[in-house]
Amino acid sequence: METKICSRIHRINYLNAELDALYHHASLKLGLTDSASIVLYTIYDNGEDCLLSDIYKQSGVSKQTVNSAIRNLEKKHIIYLEQHSGRAKKVVLTDAGKEYVQKTTARLFDAEAAAFASWTEEEINTHIGFMEKYIDSFREQVEKL
Repeated sequence: METKICSRIHRINYLNAELDALYHHASLKLGLTDSASIVLYTIYDNGEDCLLSDIYKQSGVSKQTVNSAIRNLEKKHIIYLEQHSGRAKKVVLTDAGKEYVQKTTARLFDAEAAAFASWTEEEINTHIGFMEKYIDSFREQVEKL
């Protein structure tokens, strides 16, 4: 493979790993496990509740990991599950959970917003567009494996 392409792939992979490490570091600073952080972030991003299936889809984390995090958050009375429709379940923040999310996940969301504050609308849209294009192209290649 061409050296220039290889170095770009290495750079992209390094930046992705560095971003993952930043989210891990943020979770630790907020007193959360990575999986709890992802679950709470997904709920926060959707409001005060969301479908369990949305957490699976939006997080990219395995069902087993999500379910384990949910059980632990239930034990701490931060969330509860309720029947939605059919077999679908909704994950809901308790009152204590709403307070907890404000002290943790909301702060992470605010840090992300602050990081983008110096970007122009065009820069943000360009970044999103390139990420979507790469993911779509890479998904096509993965399907060919």
